[in-house]
Amino acid sequence: MDAFLYLVPGVIMAGCVFGAVQVIRRALRTSRMWAHGLTAEGRCLNTYVKTSGGNDAAVRSTLHHVYEFTTREGERFRFDEVGGDSTVVAGDHVVVRYLAERPQWATALRPAKGRLILGTGVLVVFMGAIAVGCVLFAVSAHSAV
Repeated sequence: MDAFLYLVPGVIMAGCVFGAVQVIRRALRTSRMWAHGLTAEGRCLNTYVKTSGGNDAAVRSTLHHVYEFTTREGERFRFDEVGGDSTVVAGDHVVVRYLAERPQWATALRPAKGRLILGTGVLVVFMGAIAVGCVLFAVSAHSAV
């Protein structure tokens, strides 16, 4: 039973560390695309909204866009992106930024470095707070035993 008091917080902490690393990697990749990526003309193929929650929980809606673009090498790619401009509708043309070695990681988001840093920072701090809470829980459980 004592091992359970360390195992659960350990698994939660590992998940937080993994999530923080993924958030930082995504932010660095997006920043690199904005700074050094190639540009192409893309077209919005579709927009849709995913909703979650309901019943006793708050309903949350997330806007998605499906874009298509052609690289300089002539390859055609499609990607789905969350959080784009709500005024972009199917048929609109957009600027797509992508890395030559990874065109499947393309983005149509406009460069907003401050927003990217702030969003990444908030998520990393949140995950860090959860990890610290797990450490405090494990320490207090060890002291109580």
